[in-house]
Amino acid sequence: MNKKINAAVFPVAGLGSRFLPATKATPKEMLPIVDKPLIQYGIEEAADAGITKMIFVTGRNKRAIEDHFDSAYELEAELASKDKRDLLRIARSVAPKGVEFVYVRQSSALGLGHAILCAKPALADEPFAVVLADDLIKGDTGAVQQLITASSNNEGPVIGLEAIEPHQSRAYGIVEIRERIGENVIASNMVEKPNPEDAPSNLGVVGRYLLPYEIFEVIENLPTGSGGEIQLTDALAVLARRDGVLGVSLQGQRFDCGSKLGYAKANIEYGLEHSEIGNNLRAYLAGLVG
Repeated sequence: MNKKINAAVFPVAGLGSRFLPATKATPKEMLPIVDKPLIQYGIEEAADAGITKMIFVTGRNKRAIEDHFDSAYELEAELASKDKRDLLRIARSVAPKGVEFVYVRQSSALGLGHAILCAKPALADEPFAVVLADDLIKGDTGAVQQLITASSNNEGPVIGLEAIEPHQSRAYGIVEIRERIGENVIASNMVEKPNPEDAPSNLGVVGRYLLPYEIFEVIENLPTGSGGEIQLTDALAVLARRDGVLGVSLQGQRFDCGSKLGYAKANIEYGLEHSEIGNNLRAYLAGLVG
């Protein structure tokens, strides 16, 4: 996209029911990957890509997210009084410098497309990123930055893609390929959660998007789709059939932290690289399989 991406939308209103009872009173986005909440990885990824406005689409029982990125005066004062400088530095570094946080409410769980629509009042007439924190993508270059780099000559939507196994198609939006450009594609259509025999390709949409402001007009005119919800995939399909949508094969390892297994894998992988516990964790795992 020729215009700079200044804002990112984080849909965080979901109930996280797959992680009950842990998410009964704690937002799933605040579940830690080692010692950092899942949502913080997404914020840092967006900030590393030069984004300075983070828009959270929240729901009930999500106040912990807002508190996490706010200043904690009592905690900082306590750490300062005890000269715990390393911990004080960590507490103060949660929110990247120069970043604005905005919170809007999704009063009803009507789908990802509806969640994106709720962010409209907080956005100017410009393109924006969408980050689904459940999809934690570990790589040398952040997924949002990968989309921005690939979109330099593209005015329309840009979506992150990953090759999937046929039996996984029921859990993804699947693209229909019009044209291949190296490892990337131009999609001519998208289908939300098709049966394997109906999937138009093996490329599933994962939780990173760059969207033009015109997506709101499309969403506002959509009928309800899969699950009786307003699906972002359906809005993107409209634009794909009209002008095509650029699909970028994301580089890096993706962890589906919306599932228990994906969440556990992420904790192990990030734990192995953690400066405090990495060596001991590696030795422990070696003992389990030795």
